Amino acid sequence: MSIVIAVANQKGGVGKSTTVVNLAACLGQKKKKVLCVDMDAQGNTTSGFGIKKKSIGASTYDVLLGLRRIQEAVIQTEFDNVWLVPATSALAAADIELIEVDNMQKRMKMQLLTIRQDYDYILLDCPPSLSLIPINALCACDTVLVPMTCEYFALEGLSQLVESIRLVKQRYNPTIDIEGILFTMFDSRLNLTAQVVSEVKKHFPKKMFRTVIPRNVRISEAPSFGKPVIYYDKASRGSEAYIALTDEMLKRHKAEAKVKN
Repeated sequence: MSIVIAVANQKGGVGKSTTVVNLAACLGQKKKKVLCVDMDAQGNTTSGFGIKKKSIGASTYDVLLGLRRIQEAVIQTEFDNVWLVPATSALAAADIELIEVDNMQKRMKMQLLTIRQDYDYILLDCPPSLSLIPINALCACDTVLVPMTCEYFALEGLSQLVESIRLVKQRYNPTIDIEGILFTMFDSRLNLTAQVVSEVKKHFPKKMFRTVIPRNVRISEAPSFGKPVIYYDKASRGSEAYIALTDEMLKRHKAEAKVKN
C-alpha cells in the first residue's frame, strides 16, 4: 500500500511543484514506484516532467469530476519509475463544478483507493489556496509535506495551513499528519533565515527536515528543459539536496514501519 503525501502550502512560490518533481525523481532512482498527481491548474508539475499540455488526454480535472477513472489518466514519464496524472487549465473550473457533486471533499480519495496498491508513493501537488481541490488532497493523503521559504509571509502561510489540517483532521481525515516542514530557496547568510528557522523550530521541533534546499540556479533551470534537476545536472548542489531529502524521508519511514511492526 502506497504512502500518500500532499505537498501543500497556502502561500505560492515556495517550491511545491519543484519539490514534487524532484522528490519523485529521486524516489524513482531509489527503485520506488511513484505516482505524481498534479492538482494545480498551472500544471507546473506536468511541464516539469516535460509533458506537453497539448498532448494530454484525460487529466486531474476528469478524475475529480468522475468523468474518467484515475487509471485512464495516468501517463508514464520518461524518468525511472515515475508516473503522472497531468493537469490542464480546465482544472481551474473544477472548484465550482465540485460544489454540485456528491462527496465533493473526497473525490480524489475515492479514486486513489483503486490504485494505492500499485505504487510505493503517491505525491499530490496542491494549489496555493484553501479551496475544494486542496481539501480533496488533504482528505486523501496520509501526511502533508510543507515546503516554505524563510520569509515572514511564509510563516503566516504555515499557520494557515496548520489550521486547515486541524479542521480536515477533525471532520474528514482523522489520521492525517504533517510529514515535515522543508525549507526551500535557503540562504544561510541572511539574518531573516535564522529568525524564521528559530520560530518554526519553536513550534514544530520534531517536524522540520534536517535537509534544506538551497537557492540553486540548476534547480531553477531544470523545468525549462522538462527535467528534474538530478537528470539535468546530478552534480549540482540542488541535486545533492533533493537526494539527501529523499534519503532522510526513506530512513524516517523505515524507522516508523519498524515501530508499527
